[in-house]
Amino acid sequence: MELLPLLFLSFCFLTLSGLTFAAESGPPDTRVIVMEDDDVILPCSLSTNENIEKKLFVWKKEGTVPLKEVFMYDDGTYKGQYEEFKGRVSHFPEQLKHGNASIRMKKTQLEDQGNYTCSFPEMKSTKIFRIELVVGAASEPYVRMLQEKGLLECKVSGAYPKPTLAWRDSDNKTLESVQLKDKEEQGRFYIVIQTTVTNPGCYHCVATQIEISHQIPSSETCMHDDIRSESGIIEATLVSVIFGIIGIVVAF
Repeated sequence: MELLPLLFLSFCFLTLSGLTFAAESGPPDTRVIVMEDDDVILPCSLSTNENIEKKLFVWKKEGTVPLKEVFMYDDGTYKGQYEEFKGRVSHFPEQLKHGNASIRMKKTQLEDQGNYTCSFPEMKSTKIFRIELVVGAASEPYVRMLQEKGLLECKVSGAYPKPTLAWRDSDNKTLESVQLKDKEEQGRFYIVIQTTVTNPGCYHCVATQIEISHQIPSSETCMHDDIRSESGIIEATLVSVIFGIIGIVVAF
């Protein structure tokens, strides 16, 4: 599919690896959101559409000393990049004639998160584009039914940013739950919650990451009518035992 210059405007939607993410712009920066292991495009395009096939442009990552070169291009030749970006970051040669110096980063990792700059050092009116890359990590919540009837557990491992977990019924109503674990290890979060249900029906757990506008539900766990009938059997058994004890006492 041919990539058009308009694809890299400061406000755009990027569809990569079957997922869609919004690149939100705000003066003077552009914010791009991607999930870990997906590809992402960092936009950098001259509004003049000037041909830059023979120009110098440099991508760097801020917050590093010295600044890490993500991608460098000069006079029609690729000039190099920092080791961690080799083989993962490339440009769009066919778009250079339109003034487009955008780059594609493959298989993004949490460590790629940060601010990037795209600059044209040799141009008279030096223009620096600043892009914030936000990388999220999430897996489908793992759910299980514990031995005790009606006790459901939901777990998320290695998520970033920190998600909130909630059990919901088939009407999407949030159920009361107890948080058993809330731990951070090396920038990733591990969370476990439990809830108890007394009515038959289907339930699912939802992990929400507000910062990256991401939400992922678990598969449904369905409780059948026997959850209620078993509770009734237990209650009836207890009543029978109590009355039996009373009868024995009275007999004596």
